[in-house]
Amino acid sequence: MTQNTTQASADTKQATFEIQHRESIIGSYRTEIAIAIAIIVLALAVGSQVPQALSWGNFANITQAGAPLIIMSLGVLLVVITGGIDLSVGSVFSLTGMVTAQAMAHGFGGFEASLIGLSVGLLFGSINGFLVTIAGLAPFVVTLITFAVAGSLAFIVTNGRSMPIGDPDFWLLNSGSLVPGMPNYILFCIVLLVVIELFLKKIVAGRWFYAVGSSAQAARLLGIPVKRTTFLAYVASSLLASFSGLLTISYILNAESTAGSSLMLQAIAAVVIGGASLLGGTGTAVGAVLGALMITVIQNGVNLIGINSFWQGSVTGVAILIAVLIDRFSKSRRGAG
Repeated sequence: MTQNTTQASADTKQATFEIQHRESIIGSYRTEIAIAIAIIVLALAVGSQVPQALSWGNFANITQAGAPLIIMSLGVLLVVITGGIDLSVGSVFSLTGMVTAQAMAHGFGGFEASLIGLSVGLLFGSINGFLVTIAGLAPFVVTLITFAVAGSLAFIVTNGRSMPIGDPDFWLLNSGSLVPGMPNYILFCIVLLVVIELFLKKIVAGRWFYAVGSSAQAARLLGIPVKRTTFLAYVASSLLASFSGLLTISYILNAESTAGSSLMLQAIAAVVIGGASLLGGTGTAVGAVLGALMITVIQNGVNLIGINSFWQGSVTGVAILIAVLIDRFSKSRRGAG
């Protein structure tokens, strides 16, 4: 009898623990779940007007179109979590494409040209990180400067002309399949999502990003390497912007000097919609990815319904406003509780 009672008690404790664990996970991803539901509602609303919006082909188009924005948003997220901002990612995106195409035109293969393109991100990320951490300049000012410099260089490299991609096999970077049955652009998004989310949530160095964004002074007193953490955030942001630029030119097999002109605002919007605060200290990779998907779904829906494409910015702006208001309201309620 005693043994049965003990076993029942153990089972009850285990069940209680599992319920609390599930509630904890749901609570920590409350914003992300709300965004996912909003994306589904948006897709269904568009599908009610345009049935082909719910087709598998359209879903494939959304994921392929959204992959570069997803990857760029993950980099911007790291900077935003530390309390900074990166306005240069769109220009770095464009310059990477132009430099890569130019390298191929001078006889480099796809792999070597890609490394040269990624060096653009490494260079500008290091400049941003150095000026913010060592020179002590404001992130907004620093990245506004590099935004202008990289943007102008994207025109200078090829005198403003678009450039075709010289390597006929370069399309494999985006649409090939390292894993059978899964296009590379999906694989890259999933791998980066998992790696960055686990890094931020489970690795000590990842938690440093949140500490720096919450209070750099307190983080410094705790022995956290604030400057190194901030520097790495800017380097990672620019590198991921470069990589998203490589994916785009791999898809369209052409490089444009203005290709990333609107992506900077979209990436910041995706991060904000995903629940990150521009004041730093909060945000998840899952939220950034969902925010990028929401923006892509909105753009796709506007195009399918036949609304003038000039309205895309307005619709995205409203979505950001709603996300910020919901975040402010939920934080106020938690504070009052």
